[in-house]
Amino acid sequence: MNAYRAALLRFDEANGQPLYETDGLLVVGPDATGRQVVQAAGAWNDLKTRYAQVPVEHLPGKILAPGFVDMHVHYPQTDIIGAPADGLLPWLENYTFPAESRFADPAHAAGVASFFLDELLRNGVTTALTFATSHPASVDAFFGEAQRRKMRMITGKVLQDRHSPDGVRDDTEQSLLDTEALIRRWHGVDRLGYAITPRFAPTSTDRQLGGAGEIAQAYPDTWIHSHVSENKDEIKWARELFPNARSYLDVYRGFHLMRERAVYAHCIHFDDDDRALMRETGAATAVSPTSNLFLGSGFFDFEGAQRVGYHHGLASDVGGGTSFSPFHTMLAAYYVGREGQTKPGLSLAPSQLWWRHTGAAAQALGLGGVIGNLQPGCEADFLVLDPAATPLLARKTALAGSLEEMLFALIVLGDDRVVERAVVGQAGA
Repeated sequence: MNAYRAALLRFDEANGQPLYETDGLLVVGPDATGRQVVQAAGAWNDLKTRYAQVPVEHLPGKILAPGFVDMHVHYPQTDIIGAPADGLLPWLENYTFPAESRFADPAHAAGVASFFLDELLRNGVTTALTFATSHPASVDAFFGEAQRRKMRMITGKVLQDRHSPDGVRDDTEQSLLDTEALIRRWHGVDRLGYAITPRFAPTSTDRQLGGAGEIAQAYPDTWIHSHVSENKDEIKWARELFPNARSYLDVYRGFHLMRERAVYAHCIHFDDDDRALMRETGAATAVSPTSNLFLGSGFFDFEGAQRVGYHHGLASDVGGGTSFSPFHTMLAAYYVGREGQTKPGLSLAPSQLWWRHTGAAAQALGLGGVIGNLQPGCEADFLVLDPAATPLLARKTALAGSLEEMLFALIVLGDDRVVERAVVGQAGA
């Protein structure tokens, strides 16, 4: 076992409330299966005697915190971050599809996957649910790189057999065969998980969506990952293609693609019936505020999600999103919560923004108590944060009179420089 002494941030899994020790101890070591997990976490004075024989790394002035969880990101879009466009659909046509066509080349896919995973770790993201492309090689490359880093990562081959250009459009039957073969090859290997991944309903035929639903039923511990209700033009298109569905979201229900571990990105233009469908099926929303602001898609309604009560967590959505940094994502979520569709007066507390990017995101993925927290039994993916990483941040955090003030200073002023170290499976990065 190893132990780390510093300030310690973790959360109550039942209600997401922060638990903070100004002088804490985090003890990590293998469980019965050999996984590196949190053995103990709490105040130094309460634990120091019990773990007196365990080597302790003392990190004065630093904060130990859970690794961030990114609920929705596109690793093949790493190189198109910041590409200008009039909106979602032109952006896909002009930038996304040409970039993704290159991932038929395993060497290109591996190179981008390696850079992408390093960038996640540099920014403190230790688990992500990410799109690959329609090419099986993109999945193999990503999982291979994640496995080498001992990271818990989830991805899957994109399904898109219509309304897509040459180079990314796949064959219906072959796409389903490839999906099942990739599940058997990778799902549950080490810390890797497979996501059945229709790009979004308009780019899949009924046969492909139906086949995806059949696979999802056959492999219930896999994930489902797609987009819904991001952009008004996209919604109009989906309603024209699926006129019998009550709503765009209802299209996925009709193909058995809504259940626990089903994650839908965006979910901006929802009504309460849509929100109730999310709650009843156990599906979750990946909220992507920097992407929604960048592409002019709209504002996620945090008040509606909290009032109806369904799982939601934060996501970068790179490359529509503008930063890998969870600090930038949390700040954008704060802007949206104050100025978007949310009812006046509802302000997202800094600790709750942090929870939405850690433990709540883990719960939305069906991994609550496994990742996203530093409670005993959680996998030992954690960060060493420096609240004095820049002169302005050092000045501001020194003036903080409460935990909420300190966390908010980190959200507003922080970036990758705050992340001094990311520890994943006892491998520091």
